[in-house]
Amino acid sequence: MSDIKTAPANKHSTDIDRILHGDHSDPFAFLGMHVETADAKGAAGDLVVRTFQPHARAVGVIDAKTGKVVARLEKAREQGLFMGAIKGRSEPFDYRLQIEPYQGDKYEAEDAYRFGPVLGELDIHLLVEGTHLRVFEKLGSHLATIDGVDGATFAVWAPNAKRVSVVGDFNGWDGRCHPMRVRLECGVWEIFIPGVKAGAPYKYEIKDRFGNLLAEKADPMATQSEEPPKTASVVPDPTPYEWNDKEWLARRHHQHDRDAPITIYEVHLGSWKRKPEEGNRYLTYRELADDLVPYVKDMGFTHIELMPIHEYPFDGSWGYQPVGMFAPTSRFGTPNDFRYFVDRCHQAGLGLLIDWVAGHFPSDAHGLVYFDGTHLYEHSDPRKGKHMDWDTLIYNYGRREVMNFLLSNALYWMEEYHVDGLRVDAVASMLYLDYSRKEGEWLPNMFGGRENLEAIDFIKRMNELVYGHHEGVMTVAEESTSWPMVSRPTYLGGLGFGYKWNMGWMNDTLRYMSKEPVHRRYHHDLLTFGLLYAFTENFILPLSHDEVVHGKGSLLSKMPGDPWQQFANLRCYYAFMYAMSGKKLLFMGAELAQGDEWNHNKSLDWHLLDYPYQRGVQTLVRDLNNLYRSHPALYETDCFPEGFYWIDCHDSDNSIVSFVRKARNPEDFVVVLCNFTPVVRDSYRIGVPHPGLYVEVLNTDAGCYHGSGVGNGGRIHAETVGAHGQPYSLNLIVPPLATLILKPFVPPAVAEVGKAAVAESEESEESA
Repeated sequence: MSDIKTAPANKHSTDIDRILHGDHSDPFAFLGMHVETADAKGAAGDLVVRTFQPHARAVGVIDAKTGKVVARLEKAREQGLFMGAIKGRSEPFDYRLQIEPYQGDKYEAEDAYRFGPVLGELDIHLLVEGTHLRVFEKLGSHLATIDGVDGATFAVWAPNAKRVSVVGDFNGWDGRCHPMRVRLECGVWEIFIPGVKAGAPYKYEIKDRFGNLLAEKADPMATQSEEPPKTASVVPDPTPYEWNDKEWLARRHHQHDRDAPITIYEVHLGSWKRKPEEGNRYLTYRELADDLVPYVKDMGFTHIELMPIHEYPFDGSWGYQPVGMFAPTSRFGTPNDFRYFVDRCHQAGLGLLIDWVAGHFPSDAHGLVYFDGTHLYEHSDPRKGKHMDWDTLIYNYGRREVMNFLLSNALYWMEEYHVDGLRVDAVASMLYLDYSRKEGEWLPNMFGGRENLEAIDFIKRMNELVYGHHEGVMTVAEESTSWPMVSRPTYLGGLGFGYKWNMGWMNDTLRYMSKEPVHRRYHHDLLTFGLLYAFTENFILPLSHDEVVHGKGSLLSKMPGDPWQQFANLRCYYAFMYAMSGKKLLFMGAELAQGDEWNHNKSLDWHLLDYPYQRGVQTLVRDLNNLYRSHPALYETDCFPEGFYWIDCHDSDNSIVSFVRKARNPEDFVVVLCNFTPVVRDSYRIGVPHPGLYVEVLNTDAGCYHGSGVGNGGRIHAETVGAHGQPYSLNLIVPPLATLILKPFVPPAVAEVGKAAVAESEESEESA
């Protein structure tokens, strides 16, 4: 062992005090191994090592190459600051620390302060520029091996902090132990901590620029979190997942086209089904893969849409107030468990969409709010930075680092978890500066308008990146206003979404259905008004969770009349929805005809399937999905006006509407009639374009749905009697509170000729 020369502690008193009080903003300049600077007289210095070990009695320095102790460090302060110079050594070398604790045996440990920077120059350049689209690979925590030493890297953006430390079980949650290095060029703090393993919980301890200690913060870029109510981030397990969805990814672009059948089952994973015999616990991602996925497949849906699965602290927010945008909620398992769930969806031929919340975030102290002691992610002025309705904070979309955070997150879910699309929540709140605000509570944009120009730029950029980086995905806007061209490309001036929820149709038709049948004649326009704008966007018709919460009751409870009429109304309404132009979405439980509104704290009422009325509704929804998917007339032209025309939209006296849905091949069509009264019409004539036999492919009053069985015997011939501007007509028996869908019978040989003609036409269009 070489001779030891003690470095004078008084020379470094200020640095030592800052380390001991957790105030040092540049700990790497003091801790670790350094060549001692020259003194005031110009004398040369020695190689020194300094370390803070609050639980150590004594500390030595081991030469990693020889394994020998080459120095014993002096305890410069009783709080645990050790330092010492090594005589005769002027060149830094790899070393370890030998630590003798007050209790227990001595052990060896790597010194975090002997390792270099985590971020590379390109990372810093892209972060400053706000174009680091894979920032999730650099910020946050990641297992790593540096110089042959295993541990974890940590990096977090906090440009206005005075000091940032990583705290966790590995250092007793003591912020003095691992203060981080700041990269002033980009405001990121970083450190490599040897010995940290996957599964270790951690947070960031931050002091603001004035030295005030903030609440411990979860990592904004954490890809895994503790299970609530715990709030720490978790060092993720890097074990790769072996995907088995190559076939799905290769063909999924066909599943999301406007001419594809899209019928979505919206799910809240925490309440779809629970385990009452095990304390009413949640199903795990893997259990859901085994239970939910086959159920949705059997019901005939094409997609599952998950309410937000980013990590969130409060169950009652249903995930719409997330704090961990990069972490699938740990309520149901690990990140790889979630990958397994997605994989199983794809293997079953189901697409998976997730609700994506980029419009706001909660004010939980461990989250993004006031992150480094400044309004970092949010606006400082509450007139721009706070949602009064939800008591949440609004992202500062004009800050490039914040935009980079959100854009990389959108891509992250598709890159890391193979999700097929994002349904963006509360888009209207992002677009308008005066959203749900009174006069004087908002600030206009630079032109004096109410549009949030920065949010608009962000939304457009998000859609361009998502569609540009991942073939075949889709984005959906929950947008409740008349903002134009939401689902039109950005190069045409649109926002760039693939689809938009048709909130107007949902509100109008539910208002209509809530009326007593005797009064519906006075509200007929609620059924028909939506067709005035039905093709201005690529619409999805949603019956979502929003309609069965907050005291609104269930869909069934909105229907008037006695129980028989309520169920008949519901069946008629569902079929009307499936027959109208637009893709479809149903919230879980709608197929069970639940009597109670949705409760996130308990399972759906699966026992209702023991009753014939509810079982009939479930059978109908399954049949509607299969009918929709198997008849191009019901989906190919969902987004095109040539696929729809009214037969009669004016019969308000009888509260009946009738219309035609056509496929690309105009000879492929269905006739739809909806009777919204409980009165049977024995001889009701509607015009049709072609003669011949019409087959009743759906009658919601059929006995298999627990209806009354009124109908036309499954078929009816068109008569050469003109009606409604058509040369032929059907003289129908119209069942009560029911929807009929009829299709002209086409011999198989003729049908094949029609398909060939359509294919030839499409080839000609592509050539042109």
